[in-house]
Amino acid sequence: MMTRRGILAGGNFIIDHVKLIDAWPEQDMLAFIQSETSSNGGGPYNVLKDLAAMRCGYPLSAAGLVGADLNGKWILRDCEVAGIDIKHLRQTDLAPTSYTDAMTVKSSGRRTFFHQLGANALLGEEHFDFSSTQAKIFHLGYLMLLSEMDRLLEDGRTVASRVLEAAQGAGLLTSVDLVSSSCPEFRQITAAALPYTDFLILNEIEAGSATGMDLRSGSVDLGRLQKAADILLQGGVKREVVIHFEAGAFVAERKGGVHFHSSLNLPQGFIAGATGAGDAFAAGYLHGTHEGWPISERLKLATCSAAMCLTDPTPSQGVKPVAECLALVERLGYREMG
Repeated sequence: MMTRRGILAGGNFIIDHVKLIDAWPEQDMLAFIQSETSSNGGGPYNVLKDLAAMRCGYPLSAAGLVGADLNGKWILRDCEVAGIDIKHLRQTDLAPTSYTDAMTVKSSGRRTFFHQLGANALLGEEHFDFSSTQAKIFHLGYLMLLSEMDRLLEDGRTVASRVLEAAQGAGLLTSVDLVSSSCPEFRQITAAALPYTDFLILNEIEAGSATGMDLRSGSVDLGRLQKAADILLQGGVKREVVIHFEAGAFVAERKGGVHFHSSLNLPQGFIAGATGAGDAFAAGYLHGTHEGWPISERLKLATCSAAMCLTDPTPSQGVKPVAECLALVERLGYREMG
């Protein structure tokens, strides 16, 4: 019997053009760009780069579609430098490599995205082959930002659900992440994927969109979080629903366990940018899952890796090795919850 090891992440591979601006302008008005960088973007790309920065110690592999252009070559080279296997990361000349302009307000770290779908829109079932991977976990993201993968089929399924089913059939655990969007078919697309998802990792906005609940309250309501998680578990999630938000994270297990973990007590000026923080959380949680850690320890690392991400405007350059991430707890402590 094969001993599976490693994480294969598939879906959006994007170049993020991160621009630090002085303030968010009103319509027709001007804002000043104070600095700009280009970096990795998209859920699977960010997660893999984060895990590489965390020095996870097991194989990392990318699966996706980039253009046959300079941006595509940049992504392939960047993955290789980080030690990420690109055997399943393909190129196409039918569309440009996807990119995002991420505008980050310097004073708050809040960001707004302008996105070119590019080659990611063409990614489909034919681009995934699970017969040749020994990975333990397949992480797919982002639903709602993969046009072909999000396509609803006549039987109510989506292409993404078929890919997830194939991954499970090949012996991989599956993890799914969403993107916050106003997609009118958000609930249908999510529901189609749930029965083929072992770990659903999403923020409170996405959990609300997937369940029809408003979870964006300023205060933490564990009862409402659990209700949303229960709906998603009833929808078919096989193991865990993980909901992260500014104040912390909540996990509901199919076998009945529930867990809450507060985020770190970040001092003023700590946040340089919030781009990629959710993916850094996912990377920390997936690392602990891969290594068989208790959920409490997975959440501890996830909140720490997300906090580390906040120290840099780009999605992954702030992330450090696991031990350095965990050391943040001793330095900063946890925020108090009302």
